[in-house]
Amino acid sequence: METVKKALLERTSVRRYEREAIPSETMEFIYEAIRNTPTSYNGQQFSVIDIDDQNLKEQLYELTGQKQLKTCNRLLIFCSDYHKISLLADKKGLEMPPFTDTMDGTIIGIIDASLAMMSAVVAAQAAGLGSNCVGYLRTVDPAKVAELLKLPKGVFVVCGLALGIPREHPDLKPKQKKETVFFHNSYRENDEKLVDELEAYDREVSHYNQTRSGDTTDNDWCGHILDYYRHAMNYEILKYLKDQGYDIKR
Repeated sequence: METVKKALLERTSVRRYEREAIPSETMEFIYEAIRNTPTSYNGQQFSVIDIDDQNLKEQLYELTGQKQLKTCNRLLIFCSDYHKISLLADKKGLEMPPFTDTMDGTIIGIIDASLAMMSAVVAAQAAGLGSNCVGYLRTVDPAKVAELLKLPKGVFVVCGLALGIPREHPDLKPKQKKETVFFHNSYRENDEKLVDELEAYDREVSHYNQTRSGDTTDNDWCGHILDYYRHAMNYEILKYLKDQGYDIKR
């Protein structure tokens, strides 16, 4: 088992896996780490679909083109989930408030599912597994993914997590320096210096992409991320959320 420091500071996104199965005791450790995730109100507004069915993984691969979905040993799908508490409220004769019609209710489910996924990432890394977060499962074809996963009202996909015995060990990507991430007591007021520091990071990412092991690119950080934003402008997430019972009004 890796140390917490190593698991957190040396994590990389792994997309190629061995065929070897993940030991059952390792999956149980990951399950327990997920279950112990801190959540809003201790409401545990999330659920996880653990996929080991190869046919289902390949169907999700066909939708996304993300090869790690079909080559991973296990694929965990983290969902925002108000369906479970709605069922119990109905059983107890309690009124379920329309919390999913609020932005806060939607955000809380996303936060809980995201925290749960990070618990899984750290546990998997500590156990010597490789992992890769796949946000495209949320956006590629939300209705089709919901159909494949048989998601009821009150549940939607937040992110997927591919797990497996790593076949590759990618270079550690550069991250922003502490000065552009951590601000003391309030947001930084000197935007000019902040931009200078971000430009330096942009150049660092460009150098990394040009010199890293494996496939290289000419991508910078800023322009590349903006391209993702432009592409994401075409997603119909609000409509999908409404179909899943999240009719956000305020």
